[in-house]
Amino acid sequence: MASAIYPGSFDPLTNGHIDVINRCATVFDKVIVAVAGNIKKTSLFTVEERMEMIREAMAGRTGIEVDAFDGLLVEYAKSKKAGAILRGLRAVSDFDYEFQMANMNRKLEPDVVTFFVMTGEGHFYVSSQTVKEVVALGGSVDGLVPPGVSRRLRERFSRKGK
Repeated sequence: MASAIYPGSFDPLTNGHIDVINRCATVFDKVIVAVAGNIKKTSLFTVEERMEMIREAMAGRTGIEVDAFDGLLVEYAKSKKAGAILRGLRAVSDFDYEFQMANMNRKLEPDVVTFFVMTGEGHFYVSSQTVKEVVALGGSVDGLVPPGVSRRLRERFSRKGK
């Protein structure tokens, strides 16, 4: 079985992420959406909340597993017997960072291959950070994120304002 890891903070999950997951699920037998506890970022949602949102958005899809990890991505990939890492790209600016990470991962574990996947054209301008900023300022992100994510964002920011 060909398995691939799609890692990310997914804080929150966007329709761009879902686009990448759905397209990769047609290529790999199993796509493991792996929520990272990123030490560089302060998260709006807990790892468990993010996993719940992904499971909800991907309900009914086969070949998709949702998990969480800490530590080195390539070690996690080896533990899951996944030979591929999937990285979504929105623009050329994403490539610099991702290229560096892919080469470091290759140095650490040559048997794990990184695949870069361009998001669909309707999602190039959407990032988790932008989504959070729009909601924080009272805007709607309907159509940019799954409905459950939109609801949770509205709830989270309405509580922050009190």
